[in-house]
Amino acid sequence: MLEVEDVRKTFAVRRRTGRLRRTRVNVDAVDGISFTVGAGEFVGYLGPNGAGKSTTIKMLTGILTPSSGRVRVAGLDPVRQRTTLARRIGVVFGQRTTLWWDLPLRDSLALIRHLYRVDRAAHRTRLAELTEVLELGAFLDTPVRQLSLGQRMCGDLAAALVHDPEILVLDEPTIGLDVISKATVRAFLSRLGAERGTTILLTTHDLGDIERLCRRVMVIDHGRLAYDGSLERLRATADADRILVVDLAHPQAPIEVDGARLIRTDGPRQWLAIPPDGNAAAVVAGVAARYDVEDIALREPDIEDVVTRLYRTGAAAGFRWEPDRL
Repeated sequence: MLEVEDVRKTFAVRRRTGRLRRTRVNVDAVDGISFTVGAGEFVGYLGPNGAGKSTTIKMLTGILTPSSGRVRVAGLDPVRQRTTLARRIGVVFGQRTTLWWDLPLRDSLALIRHLYRVDRAAHRTRLAELTEVLELGAFLDTPVRQLSLGQRMCGDLAAALVHDPEILVLDEPTIGLDVISKATVRAFLSRLGAERGTTILLTTHDLGDIERLCRRVMVIDHGRLAYDGSLERLRATADADRILVVDLAHPQAPIEVDGARLIRTDGPRQWLAIPPDGNAAAVVAGVAARYDVEDIALREPDIEDVVTRLYRTGAAAGFRWEPDRL
């Protein structure tokens, strides 16, 4: 559904080099990235500010023309066939709305139906589905300017899906949302991917979204693709320890077991670090055999720490990872 082959996007910027003098400099916002996304995949697209995420999305949707390389979305050229492509994709920008500010949400969605030339009966059925799963009923007749941020985001998702697109591109869809609104949006997106087989590309700084929704992750930094693979592989790539939390029946001396090191104690609770290549099952068995354990839990590396470490080591390593494609 998405094909990106050695794509570059270069911008010319003018930088001050003296009191009155400016020099033109070429900046590669995207620097030779390649990837494919198959039908029905839910892919997270990560990167720090300025990494090239939004530029990639704008090239995929036909807003920007690549400086070089090849882009295909649903088999179409996003720039030359932008109108045709618009009928097959939905796009949500978390910091911008496609809704009419002074109109009730219902009227905005009706206008969008006309833009996409959706049949009235099909729109009625689709709107009923979206109203149920996104819980729009309470504010369908409220002007958009009076909606909360979470309500507006649900409205924007509905607007992007009125025409039942095959591909959904999301740029920071949960930015600024409270916990309840985030949960609503995440549950909806999970259901959309599972039940309708929609291909979804999610760009976000909220790594909680990635952990809960995506099986595959792509990480971009300085315009280059630093990683492409599963979350599990990403954790292994970052070489981060797993944490074993042990609750003993009563406070004891620090736990000593092969394959792990003690990093913290707090009364009867102790924390052990297991290296990435360590055998967690053997460590757990060793602790259970030698100590009076009430509870034990294994925690995977925190995804935020993993991605931060990837950015840092990626810049130093020159992005020499081999993609681990699903």
